[in-house]
Amino acid sequence: MRIVWPLAWIMIWVVGVVVGVHEVATTGTSPQENAKSGQPPGTFVEKEMWAPAPMAFPNGLDVLEVYVNRPGRHPLAVLTHGTSNVEQEREHVTPWSQLGQALWFARHGFVAIVVVRKGYGKSGGQRDSNYGGCRARHGTFEEAGRASAEDLKAVIKFAQNLPEVDGTTVVSAGVSTGGFAQAALVADPPKELKAAISFAGGRGGDGHEHNCDLNGVIDAFGTFGKEARKHGTLPMLWIYSENDHWFPPAMARQFEAAYTKGGGVDQFVLEPPDGEDGHHLYAHPAAWSEAVEDFLESHNLLPLGEVVLPAPEPPKIPPPAGLGDKGEEAWKHFLLGAPYKAFATNGQGEWGLAQGAFDQSIADGDAMDRCKKAAAGNGSCSLVARTAAAK
Repeated sequence: MRIVWPLAWIMIWVVGVVVGVHEVATTGTSPQENAKSGQPPGTFVEKEMWAPAPMAFPNGLDVLEVYVNRPGRHPLAVLTHGTSNVEQEREHVTPWSQLGQALWFARHGFVAIVVVRKGYGKSGGQRDSNYGGCRARHGTFEEAGRASAEDLKAVIKFAQNLPEVDGTTVVSAGVSTGGFAQAALVADPPKELKAAISFAGGRGGDGHEHNCDLNGVIDAFGTFGKEARKHGTLPMLWIYSENDHWFPPAMARQFEAAYTKGGGVDQFVLEPPDGEDGHHLYAHPAAWSEAVEDFLESHNLLPLGEVVLPAPEPPKIPPPAGLGDKGEEAWKHFLLGAPYKAFATNGQGEWGLAQGAFDQSIADGDAMDRCKKAAAGNGSCSLVARTAAAK
């Protein structure tokens, strides 16, 4: 059983937009039990900033740092995103979309940094997909994976100079193309990398259980396995879902077979179906928490052992009038949600919530659209709360 200790919480949103700083009470045990734990009280810090990377002009890579501000330095967890098949969504990648996953690692004692790779969202430079893959005019899947991995290495190097980071111990994780990047990273790892986690890793999927170049992706995994073997037996955890429509289990097993035949080392976990498409399992930390905890523990990579710091409680701001139980629960999620965010209601119990959007206009529009759909013509929706303006 995991142990949960209380702490305070603070958010700092900087670089690009400063939303504010505030503290929120959290759930947990009594102060007396907290004292017995030996865990000093701390605060969550959430900080968006630029990380330098080669060829990432003009500003570098857009990253989000999340950690518990406790004494000393703490191991690093680097996280990265997948690649939508919709161009507009590629342009709107934001590190805040992985706040929940970053908080999971922070609650387990890591300093987590979410990386938006080159060419996605606000990050400068050319996208990894330009180096090879289905839509690339030249190059290979291996080159695309290596391009992704170079961004992760750049952020690891950057983070090692942060005063809160113990740069001698690094864990990396990513989803979909970000999971594929983990295999490329392990193929040529920095010496501080201790393990990598791939959630639904792969390239070339279409969301309908087909791949534009299945043999090419399999060959890339085989190459990464051969190269990984040259560097020892760096462990990987591969997590897929039974109902992944981008990289279904049979396809994922082909990836694994090529990787291990080449000499790579991995632990393969197939989780039960998750929602309509298990490719999005990464978005639900509760679905993979046990598997990742067990993996990290087996390699002595849980900084706090069995201790897990609690999630924050929302500030005590009353909800808009007329919300039912589900609406009030959504309001709590809004109060804790990542920028940019918005909450709309029709005043008659229907509502719409958006958070972690690329900019405020998108958050406002999504919240209004969701409210109007829920209201179905019953009453007029209006925005009642949104991200605070920077001062």
